[in-house]
Amino acid sequence: MDFEIPENLKMMQETIRRFVKQDLEPISRKVEEEDNIPEEIVQKMRELGLFGLSIPDEYGGLGLGTFGECLVYEELTKTNACFRSRIGTSNGIGSMGILFDGTKEQKQKYLPRIASGQWTACFALSEPEAGSDAANIQTTAERDGDYFVLNGLKHFITNGDIADVATVIAATDKAKKARGGITAFVVEKNTPGFYAGTIERKMGLRGSHTSELIFDQCRVPVENVIGGEPKIGNGFKTAMGVLDKGRLTMGACALGAAQKLLELCIGYSKERVQFGKPIARFQSIQNMLADMATDIYGARQMLYHAAWTRDQGKKVIKEASMAKLFCTEMACRVADNAVQIFGGMGYMKDFPVERFYRDLRLYRIYEGTSEIQRMVIARELTKD
Repeated sequence: MDFEIPENLKMMQETIRRFVKQDLEPISRKVEEEDNIPEEIVQKMRELGLFGLSIPDEYGGLGLGTFGECLVYEELTKTNACFRSRIGTSNGIGSMGILFDGTKEQKQKYLPRIASGQWTACFALSEPEAGSDAANIQTTAERDGDYFVLNGLKHFITNGDIADVATVIAATDKAKKARGGITAFVVEKNTPGFYAGTIERKMGLRGSHTSELIFDQCRVPVENVIGGEPKIGNGFKTAMGVLDKGRLTMGACALGAAQKLLELCIGYSKERVQFGKPIARFQSIQNMLADMATDIYGARQMLYHAAWTRDQGKKVIKEASMAKLFCTEMACRVADNAVQIFGGMGYMKDFPVERFYRDLRLYRIYEGTSEIQRMVIARELTKD
């Protein structure tokens, strides 16, 4: 077993750490208040190649494996979570369906634009009646000659309001559902009948928008079926196929935030004096710090091993769900302890602990809820 991070990934880590320290952290509070990431920051992300972390170099990306991508996200989420969300869909669920199942022409057309940051990608699966029950898609796609006509409503779509291209999951045969009745499409922004609806108001992750996507007699060429005509009805597999990596990268986001919270708590507990001594000298505070650090240590080993295993080409269905479940639940425990250690100050918006507390709560929901992860783990444990 070799636990050393390769030198090229260490260099990438350091680059992202500098970017976070010099460019992102100084504006983190402003971004939170204005609910907007400045364009000059997005441009720096493009220049660093952050929109193409996971896209192979033949399409203009950096070609990082899952482990490398997790290391990047771990650093990025030590500040406002919205910065990671800005690039997350382009590296993950928004582009991976095209990369995994797309035709040669689709890959050549879309992946270079996504990798450069010229185009932002999003993933349109969730609907009012299809959240955890992803097979219950109500958005329809009816064949009309060389086109499919899409009708329906998606919601909770990260970057939906700014996306230039979307991977859209729609029902082509409702009777078959997940067994050959769901198809994945690539839909471009200016396609008639396709537009963003309401930008949803969230408890956290300000600076990262989620919106409705509306399809009203939206005509999409058959050539925009991901994988082409032979892949009609294969969309559920495409959708599920992108989730293993997404669950691991979400675990990395939770891990990075938890690590930052621990560092903030250590610093504050040394400075905050009560009853004539720093609160770091009280056993109750020491116990919380010890539990936080132990949880983080365990989460990091689990995540790194699962990501490394996936990079070896092995299946990690169970391991990815375990890592996502443990890391996100762990980070919420850490955030709760952080608020307790900071006391009243931890509840104030003047301190980042309050923002982390709100932002982290979402991690146990999206990319598959904790309950769904437990179902996946149990299914893998008990299947023949």
